[in-house]
Amino acid sequence: MLKRSWVNLFLVFLPLLAGIVEFVLINIWAQALPPFMVTADFGIFALVFGMTIRNLGIVALLMGMFITGLLLIYYNRAIRRQEQTQMQVEEAKRDAEQGRRRFLRRLDHEIKNPLTGLRAALVNMQEVHTNADRQRAVENATNAVERLTRLLTDLRKLSDLGERPIELWQVNVPDLLQDVVEAAHSLPAYEGRDVNLLIPKVPSPFPAITGDRDLLVLAVYNLVENALKFTCETDSVEIRLLEDGRAILIEVADSGAGIPAEDVSKIFEELYRGSNARSTEGSGLGLALVHRIIALHGGRIDVRSSQEEPRGTVFTIRLPATKKGFALRSSN
Repeated sequence: MLKRSWVNLFLVFLPLLAGIVEFVLINIWAQALPPFMVTADFGIFALVFGMTIRNLGIVALLMGMFITGLLLIYYNRAIRRQEQTQMQVEEAKRDAEQGRRRFLRRLDHEIKNPLTGLRAALVNMQEVHTNADRQRAVENATNAVERLTRLLTDLRKLSDLGERPIELWQVNVPDLLQDVVEAAHSLPAYEGRDVNLLIPKVPSPFPAITGDRDLLVLAVYNLVENALKFTCETDSVEIRLLEDGRAILIEVADSGAGIPAEDVSKIFEELYRGSNARSTEGSGLGLALVHRIIALHGGRIDVRSSQEEPRGTVFTIRLPATKKGFALRSSN
């Protein structure tokens, strides 16, 4: 790290100091030369020799000034880069601290709500007198415990992603998406809902991707479940698979109400709940988990949404395709 110190300044001005010293010494030496003025020839020689010596001194001085000037330019630029880097580090620290505080506030809110419901249910179980009221209190307590369990489970999954390396397998993407569709159709809450899977027939076979199949299934499944959660029976949900030779694109699209514009840039934050999602059950960690999984695979996830006709939301996952000749075990 560069510092504003006298040592650095001394090194910067050292060539100039050396040039000055050399200029002075050369001039002193030139003046101390014995006179050669015996003949005219020797006089001319002495004059030319003395001028040459003095010119060398001037050249040394100019070289010292030139090198010091270059070092000053480099030093000032290095100082500015250091200041900019320090500012960026401090800004990153502030952002991280603000993110941590924001996460803790959201976590406090997410935990407080089910705990309040659980406490109220326990009080009701003690005070009610009919079996119907007691059963209703038990159901409320069960729902609160399930919500806490989901939250803690998702927190553990999110934490585990940063602690263990992902497994590398050759993943057949159409088979992976078919498994996601079958899992979505088995959800009791969305029985009868249709999830359309659109896979091009050409080229065949479809390019594979490299990664952890279980994590990728979880990522796509979370997007599909999210789409089902925020749509109704008359809305459509589609999974579309595309490729451009270098990357695989997985789109999860729906014709639901859409995401408010002010929420789009924040939906991948941990525990963030959009303005139209706060009344819907969920931990607020599903999309953050998806974002982390895709990033671990060297991919990217984007979202576009509209609340005006044609309304709907499209999540696009972009993952690098497996290079030819890169042999891995199959995870089909």
